[in-house]
Amino acid sequence: MSVRPNILLSSVVGVGLVAGIANAEDISIATVNNGDMIIMQKLSQQWEKQTGNKIKWVVLEENVLRERVTTDIATKGGQFDVMTIGGYEAPIWGKSGWLRPVDDLGNDYDYADLLDPIKKGLTVNGKLYAVPFYTESSFTLYRKDLFDTAGLKMPDQPSYDQIKEFAAKLTDKSKGQFGICLRGKPGWGENMAFLGTMVNTYGGRWFDMDWKPQLNSGPWKKAVTDYVDLMTKYGPSGATSNGFNENQTLFASGRCAMWIDATSAAGRIYDPKQSQVADKVAFTRSPVAVTPAGSSWSWSWNLAIPATSTKAEAAKSFIKWATSKDYVKLVGQSEGWVAIPPGTRKSTYALPEYQKAAPFADTVLKAIMSADPSKPTQDPVPYTGVQFVAIPEFQSIGTFVGQQISAALAGQQSVDAALDAAQKQVTRDMTRAGYIK
Repeated sequence: MSVRPNILLSSVVGVGLVAGIANAEDISIATVNNGDMIIMQKLSQQWEKQTGNKIKWVVLEENVLRERVTTDIATKGGQFDVMTIGGYEAPIWGKSGWLRPVDDLGNDYDYADLLDPIKKGLTVNGKLYAVPFYTESSFTLYRKDLFDTAGLKMPDQPSYDQIKEFAAKLTDKSKGQFGICLRGKPGWGENMAFLGTMVNTYGGRWFDMDWKPQLNSGPWKKAVTDYVDLMTKYGPSGATSNGFNENQTLFASGRCAMWIDATSAAGRIYDPKQSQVADKVAFTRSPVAVTPAGSSWSWSWNLAIPATSTKAEAAKSFIKWATSKDYVKLVGQSEGWVAIPPGTRKSTYALPEYQKAAPFADTVLKAIMSADPSKPTQDPVPYTGVQFVAIPEFQSIGTFVGQQISAALAGQQSVDAALDAAQKQVTRDMTRAGYIK
């Protein structure tokens, strides 16, 4: 480790944290096994050294993390002092009184530097209930070398029809080269994160204005049929096991010609230390079909403190450190500027080092800022949320629908059967919950 990150860390930690060594505590942090969080875990050893506090890490696959923290928060289990949660959970749990407000981290935290749409999404009744660690939209990554060799040109705004044409021409399964890789692992935040945007741009919606499910409507059938067709013909085998991390590995190892997924992947795909295609990749916007509305998702991974934590001050110390402007610089200096957590602070995008290292930075920022959770598709809806519906029941609803579509992808049932089963179950759930009168 060079001297500069250690000097920088001292400025991040500050006198107040060093003074806390006398009252050092052990805190438990639950987080997801994504690349940015792995870096956070690595660098946190410096925070431990400066403060005297110790961290017990619980690092889990995305679906498992959601299940564990949801169970713990709802039952007031008190297992964790810091939780990594999404932009879906933060306002719902904050409103329920399950999270501690985190708007008292000090003037030096510079709340005004947080991107306004992200901060707004984590705020309920004027109180901030989580701070963003990184934020993402979605876009299309593609292999420019394969496109050039095939004489193809990716437009600035591709359609799904064009994506299908490109995938057909760029698939050579005898060489282990797939035209496209997409999420197939079932889960409301896994396959349904991608499929939610695909349904949106095909003109579909989860519910009409009376909260009646629309899951076996024409737009849903068309979108899911095209998805299954794309993956069956031009995607990797065993795709029902592939989520974000698995597809990132496939793309970074040169197996996929195209990948539509989170903008947060860009830092790792463009990093030659982590990607075999770092010098062969390009990007453009997420594909559209009949409407651009809701074609790119809006998501943040955030750090929050459950109300059950008895070590709130140490927890606040950590989340302040891990989401600060100086932490961003620490990552840049120790891990490379392309690897810094994106989409949370205005100051990140003013860093000349980041601008130089990350050709995707402006595109990602525009995608994040342009996503409109209040208008996720062309027809009016009673909910907010692009790739999710911001109601407590969505976790179980979205996961059930994802399981049905995953079964269709695996060839265990038809698309129509999957969506009919989803429609029936979700109608029952929404009636039981009192949405449907």
